[in-house]
Amino acid sequence: MSGQDPKFVKGAFAKIADRYVMTNHVLSLGTDILWRKKVGRIVQGWQAQRVLDVATGTGDLALEIQKKCPDARVLGSDFCPEMLAHATESGVHETQLADAMNLPFEDASFDVVTVAFGLRNMENWEGALREMARVIRPGGHLLVLDFSQACGLLRKPYGYYLNRVLPKIAGLLTGQGAAYQYLAGSISDFPFGEEMVELFKKAGLLESQCEPLSGGIASIYTGVKAA
Repeated sequence: MSGQDPKFVKGAFAKIADRYVMTNHVLSLGTDILWRKKVGRIVQGWQAQRVLDVATGTGDLALEIQKKCPDARVLGSDFCPEMLAHATESGVHETQLADAMNLPFEDASFDVVTVAFGLRNMENWEGALREMARVIRPGGHLLVLDFSQACGLLRKPYGYYLNRVLPKIAGLLTGQGAAYQYLAGSISDFPFGEEMVELFKKAGLLESQCEPLSGGIASIYTGVKAA
């Protein structure tokens, strides 16, 4: 299954790196913080010793996992140096420049792999899931947090906000409205719900499931690496 143009994505994120965190909090009214805290609690329950946060960006999720799992070794990876620099400055203990489509790690290196709002921006979604599954030990977990499609009464107003309002506000905050216009469009094309669960299964992940958040605006997907 296809994804995004990696050159465009890297360039877009390099331009918005300095104001990325602040802009996300404003645009989501702080809800993204609550979503990451929930992910942190889930990972804490898995009692992982080695955690890889792929597409860590400015390190928000890696920092939350470090906080919830102080005994775990948490590594944040990203293919955008500008984003990774912010993750290091923010306090992520270990970072590594790496392309999610070709991770520089041995098979079965990690107990848990997470990716928050990053899979959607990758070159090939199914291929990225397979690559992340490769570096998880048998019985370990993959967790994806990403935007999905709002349902019910939220669908139309959220669609209007996403496509019309969000890029304008983000443009004022970052001076890079085009990057956020891309991000808004990428959500519409991204598989969600059962379609994403099926991609997990194709990547060899068992017990795959989806948990919608905030009326379906975002979702948490989890799966277990087959033995």
